[in-house]
Amino acid sequence: MGVLDGKVVLVTGGGNGIGKECALIAAKAGAKVVVNDLGGSLTGADEGDAGPAEKVAQEIRAAGGEAVSNSDSVTDYKAVEGMIEQAKDEFGGLHAIMNPAGILRDGMFHKMSEDDWKAVIDVHLNGSFNVTRASINHFRDQEDGAYVLFTSTTGLIGNIGQANYGAAKLGIASLSHIIAMEGERKNVRSNVIAPFAWTRMIASIPVKDEAGAQRVERMKNGMRADQVAQFAVALCADGAKDVSGQIFSVRGNEVILFNQPRPVKSVARLEGWTPETLIEQGLPSMKGSFTDLGATTTVFPYEPI
Repeated sequence: MGVLDGKVVLVTGGGNGIGKECALIAAKAGAKVVVNDLGGSLTGADEGDAGPAEKVAQEIRAAGGEAVSNSDSVTDYKAVEGMIEQAKDEFGGLHAIMNPAGILRDGMFHKMSEDDWKAVIDVHLNGSFNVTRASINHFRDQEDGAYVLFTSTTGLIGNIGQANYGAAKLGIASLSHIIAMEGERKNVRSNVIAPFAWTRMIASIPVKDEAGAQRVERMKNGMRADQVAQFAVALCADGAKDVSGQIFSVRGNEVILFNQPRPVKSVARLEGWTPETLIEQGLPSMKGSFTDLGATTTVFPYEPI
């Protein structure tokens, strides 16, 4: 008996990395899987290829599971509707979606092109909208559904050179939370994972110094895609029906729960504020509670567990 017995799951970006592991582990857990992957390059600039998705589907079938492939883009709403219908037609339903599909177009913000901004927003944020909006009414009607969307510490904490990626990923965290709020009465759940894992996306980030090289080695050896996928699959299971609207991270064998923005400090002045008094009194009184500008590596400086 697997935790996803009787479930039908759609996995986007399922041809490589975290998506591939999500598809394989979901199938081992008893799910029937629609494996979606455009099959394009990491930047999304090349033509797609049906091969990666079908190869993963074949691997699942060879192991005795049930799977079909799909090579459409999550940026195309009509195509995503087709994925939902494919799941229904092939397997008679749909109960969960894991959406790790993504691209990178890194660069310093003052050098970032409009095309690189739009491409990353389209795949990550608009893609997350497409997969959730195309399926939400199906989940609401059957009063059962789980989304596992993917954010990033680039959005939650910040990393230099990834303004487009960070903006999209923080937007996904908010999207997930509101879907969870609105779906609570209909048993529709949504959570997000900020993954740490060695994938082709992480491998594309240039190594510029010894500290960067050491980080790369830590990720290669201690933070695998399958560790993230184990948790993603768990969030789709009925045993996690009381978990929704949360932000998690998976770093090696460690599962981390993130807090979400709440007030940390306030100042008041009965006679009201002016720019001068805010500069002299208001801002200095809050300064001790400011969030620093440290990147993800300053928040997670320790070796993966």
